[in-house]
Amino acid sequence: MKSKKRRVPPRDYRDGYQEGYRLGLCEAVKRLNSPEAGACRPFKLMYVPQGFQAIDTGVTEALGQLVSELIISSPETMLEIAARESPGAVLVMNGLHVFPENHLEQITEIRKLGIPTAIWFVDDPYFTQDTSVICQHYDHVFTHELGCVEFYHDLGVGSVHYLPLCVNPQMFYPRRTGPQYQYDIVFIGNAFRNRTELFDELAPFLRGKKVLIAGGFWERLNTFEELSPFIKDGFIPPEETANYYSGAKLVINIHRPWEGGQDNRNTFQLSSRSINPRTYEINACGTMQLTDVREDLGSHYRPGKDLETFAGADELKHKIEYYLEHEKERRQFALQGLQTTLRHHTFLARLPYLLNVLTS
Repeated sequence: MKSKKRRVPPRDYRDGYQEGYRLGLCEAVKRLNSPEAGACRPFKLMYVPQGFQAIDTGVTEALGQLVSELIISSPETMLEIAARESPGAVLVMNGLHVFPENHLEQITEIRKLGIPTAIWFVDDPYFTQDTSVICQHYDHVFTHELGCVEFYHDLGVGSVHYLPLCVNPQMFYPRRTGPQYQYDIVFIGNAFRNRTELFDELAPFLRGKKVLIAGGFWERLNTFEELSPFIKDGFIPPEETANYYSGAKLVINIHRPWEGGQDNRNTFQLSSRSINPRTYEINACGTMQLTDVREDLGSHYRPGKDLETFAGADELKHKIEYYLEHEKERRQFALQGLQTTLRHHTFLARLPYLLNVLTS
């Protein structure tokens, strides 16, 4: 009697099953670890966005639950709205790029009205040429960069606070994606020098894998012709980014270089010690992350448990190869990273500290 051969499901069926299983586990993690707003403070706060959708949306949604009255102003109308509304404080996001030339004059006049002002620098230390001037016009300075706290103190700012970035879990979360978002390996970001050097080294290794490299200036690659089939040129909006993160098996995170003259205005040559917003955003999507190391990484995540790290191309290649073949371990990293992010690194968890400073 002939033995019956076991029928092996097609690969797309197996992948679909595994993806559904992962998303079910992510949903369970979300239910058990969803961030809750603390007590709503009887406080009137005016917020001035920078135009970073992922950050501004997270800040406004969280503050809307944390203060009794939130007023949103454009950078151009700060003084006018502050004079009319008399908020308890004005919080400015970053104060760079889209802010008008009279930005600091407006802040000076707002302070003359007796309204405390605060700024949260989230591009540190890449624009110290600008922030070294801006910081001196505010009552309170918050920075996401650990290495900038002493810098601002030394410039004479009396109230300086380390406030790391975080994530909006309403924007970055595990979701089912179509095949156009499903890749083995994803990297999203502009082609800074350290990133092109790494991908030039990875180019032969990536051949035959399903890879997405998205962002601007990737024509800087020496291996551009070889890697061009993987490259999606231009800015990727946050919602689209979250789709790619959710659909990926592995997401690579490479911090930008801090040295001046390399797409930066870091005139004071302050080294970068803190992690970027992508670290939180990738983990919030329930996908395994492979990141290079910043000094402050271990203060927020557990390398080897919430995410994996690499120190160079050879280590990264080894870990990519290993985790693409070990789905269960990959899934465990993704779930641990998601849990830690939801428990500790959302705007609802982060902003009460800022409000304590503003209301003390």
